[in-house]
Amino acid sequence: MDEHLFAVAAAALAIERISYIGISRRPELFVRLLVDLRVLEAVPPIDVVRSLFVGFKLLQGAVFVQWLVVHGGPSFILELRSPAAAALGVLLVAIGQWLNVSVFLRLGSDGVFYGTWFGKSIEWSNEFPFSIVAHPQYLGASLSIWGFFLLTRYPYPDWVALPLLESAYYAVGARLER
Repeated sequence: MDEHLFAVAAAALAIERISYIGISRRPELFVRLLVDLRVLEAVPPIDVVRSLFVGFKLLQGAVFVQWLVVHGGPSFILELRSPAAAALGVLLVAIGQWLNVSVFLRLGSDGVFYGTWFGKSIEWSNEFPFSIVAHPQYLGASLSIWGFFLLTRYPYPDWVALPLLESAYYAVGARLER
């Protein structure tokens, strides 16, 4: 495993969690920043958070692809080395995405993108998927990442590096975000 690449990946992937922790804990500072940048005149804060979400997912995808290219070469996804790992990977991605979609269906876009911190009335939910786990979206994202790396890098030793890192980041986010 390339330690320099891991450090760069860790820094790039941390931006998302740090941003969401900051926005959720100090939404008034986020709004003030948007006002100072004159963004708020054209775009509501929920839409900015939604755009950040898309940007962060693109960054995450770029980090993952770079990892695969550096460690696995250009044919990384065409060489499944373990049918069992591949089956488990597909299952984890499916469950993870099911949880993520379920969160969006339960809370709506405004609920997912911190609408309560920006004046939207979002009812607290204890129904599925929140009835099975406190942070289903973060669990879903982590499961999807584990599944993706099972599909693309297992059994190489580096296959666990980014899933472990991202799982730690999501756990910290779940703990520190309000």
